[in-house]
Amino acid sequence: MDGNICKITKIEIQKKNKDRVSIYINGQYGFGIHKEIFFKYDFEEGKILDKKFIEEIIKEEEQKRANSYALKLLSYRLRSEKEIKDKMNLKGYDAEVIDKTVKYLKEYNYINDFEFTNEFVREKLNKFGKKRIKLELINKGINEDIIDSVLNKEIDDDLEYEKALELAKKKLKVYGQDDKNGVYRKLGLYLQRKGYNYRIITKILKEIL
Repeated sequence: MDGNICKITKIEIQKKNKDRVSIYINGQYGFGIHKEIFFKYDFEEGKILDKKFIEEIIKEEEQKRANSYALKLLSYRLRSEKEIKDKMNLKGYDAEVIDKTVKYLKEYNYINDFEFTNEFVREKLNKFGKKRIKLELINKGINEDIIDSVLNKEIDDDLEYEKALELAKKKLKVYGQDDKNGVYRKLGLYLQRKGYNYRIITKILKEIL
């Protein structure tokens, strides 16, 4: 793209991706764009392009790729806003592009931290206590007010105790003929790692040992 005149000398559909088009400027490869952008701006051979316009097109193409990458991530599972940002940052996208992608995802409700938290809590309540679930959600960038609201709605004290008791009974079978003091200690630590509070742990240990 050297020189003052930027003339489209060749347009070619890419062999490895039929949805992308290669644009040649002044006899040399200039840039590649998605067909959607190609048709949006009515590119054709012989057309003269302003260098600033080319820069804007390349930015638009990068933004489209970024949005597509984020949607691909979300096709596997729901993700928090922070998870999307972290993944995109690792992929090398700059902050401005990431912010625009997040804005786009929020606009179409592709990401919603409240919905993500609801789904996460329902998925984890059979495996972990409130403390562990809350810690994992904090690490995913979820606001603590959202976390507390969802946890209090989805897991009351009786349900948390019931789930902890189920886990404890299963784990107790693994310990077999271990001495009572050893089982008491190991089971207590196990439930602690699972994120259950002291009150629930002591109540369960008294009940099953």
